[in-house]
Amino acid sequence: MTNTTSPKAISLIKTSEGCELRAYFCPANIPTIGYGHTKTVTKDDVKRRKTITEAEAERQLKADLAVFESGVAKLVKVKLTDDQFGALVSFAYNLGIGAFGSSTLLKKINSKAPLAEIERSWLQWNKARVNGVLKPLAGLTKRRKAEFDLFARK
Repeated sequence: MTNTTSPKAISLIKTSEGCELRAYFCPANIPTIGYGHTKTVTKDDVKRRKTITEAEAERQLKADLAVFESGVAKLVKVKLTDDQFGALVSFAYNLGIGAFGSSTLLKKINSKAPLAEIERSWLQWNKARVNGVLKPLAGLTKRRKAEFDLFARK
């Protein structure tokens, strides 16, 4: 059976990302729009103050989720609940599938490490480069805790 991103995980992604209908630079200075969509957004879009509709933001989210769901499904080799899968999709959605794929977190999950080890690996991903300096961000700390809490639910 194939996992799907649970409604709780989609809600977590939407809450964490927020929905900005005007293009902007996120704290890591990446051009972004909608629910954290970055793939098709440019610096010029931010300069031109490009806007989208709420329906377009939802469409972008669905398309982006499909990419991250596929990536997580390929990388994770152990059985997951839909909430666990969704928590990992949220993690990858925020950090990128490449970062997730090379992470200690993925290794711990695939080796069925104790939950406390998985939690330590998960919560360390609360930093972003701001003006060239890697800094913990309150929003990322909150998101990582919410993702792990969803992952750890039975």
